[in-house]
Amino acid sequence: MTTTAPVVTPARRRGVVAPRTRHALGRVLGVLGRSAALFVPVFLVATFVTFALRSLSGLSPARIQLGEQATPEAIRRIEAQWGLDQPFLTQYWQWFTDVLHGQLGTSWVNGADISTLIGLGLGVSLSVAVLALIIGVVVGFLLGTLAAVRRTTPLDRAITGFVTVISVMPAFVVGIVLVTVLAVGLDLFPSAGYVPAEQGIGPWLAHITLPALALSFDVIADVARQLRTSLIAAYSENYVTGAVVRGLGPRRIFFGHVLRNGLGPALATLGLKFPSLVGASVVTEWIFGLQGFGRFANDSAQAGDVPAVQGVLVVSIVLVVTFNLIVNLVLARVTPAAQRGV
Repeated sequence: MTTTAPVVTPARRRGVVAPRTRHALGRVLGVLGRSAALFVPVFLVATFVTFALRSLSGLSPARIQLGEQATPEAIRRIEAQWGLDQPFLTQYWQWFTDVLHGQLGTSWVNGADISTLIGLGLGVSLSVAVLALIIGVVVGFLLGTLAAVRRTTPLDRAITGFVTVISVMPAFVVGIVLVTVLAVGLDLFPSAGYVPAEQGIGPWLAHITLPALALSFDVIADVARQLRTSLIAAYSENYVTGAVVRGLGPRRIFFGHVLRNGLGPALATLGLKFPSLVGASVVTEWIFGLQGFGRFANDSAQAGDVPAVQGVLVVSIVLVVTFNLIVNLVLARVTPAAQRGV
């Protein structure tokens, strides 16, 4: 008596795929829901504290515009023009509603629109930060993987030593070395300045490569160290032993089990790394002559331009939350523990 294998019809195949699709969609919606539940209170508290700093600072647009010799009458007149004579909560609500509409106020120093000023600087910093992140992730992934696969070997020790050295090198020191060697000595890249991508991809990449390399060293070190540690820990788990017993090859074990389970911590470290690349590169921007987001924040703080500093803080909050949301979505998609809700 012979048996016939069941026929997998298109309808049955759709019946199998549909629950998987719904499950994946449910994971994504769950991550979005948890992130939104966290973002709203964090954003409210952060914006309130940010706005309260203006009252605590004691700064006034009148003193910036008129100097220390301003009369009390002139100070009251200018503060009334800026709405600073209103109650604190009224000022906060007006500012907060403007923020929700994408309006970050007007500069006390030059009267320019802060959203426009931040947008100009943010485009420069995002260009450098994205390239630095790509370089850091790719190189760090390769080094961390090689060190984990060849653990306890001379290659592992060499990679660990190299990562330790670059992790303690300040970005401005790396930037000076890169300018001296690659820009001045070998004339391979421009030493300073910025060209928008609209004027040509080649000149744009040439101008952001050196600052991106200078900032990428810290990312390389963090990704390589975290990935090496998590991959070595994954190799010691029982499911890897079971895969070896079942006769699976080393490549299949690595990509199917070790990498997927060990990738999570390395990805999680990137949650705060990207916003810090955008906002904490003031010295690097000075070295390479870039009018970026970090330099704008530094100049605004030194000038006492409180609305501009508030705008910088708001944008920084949005960058942190947005990039962490992206990282959480990627983790929910690629790591088995996140898919189980662990």
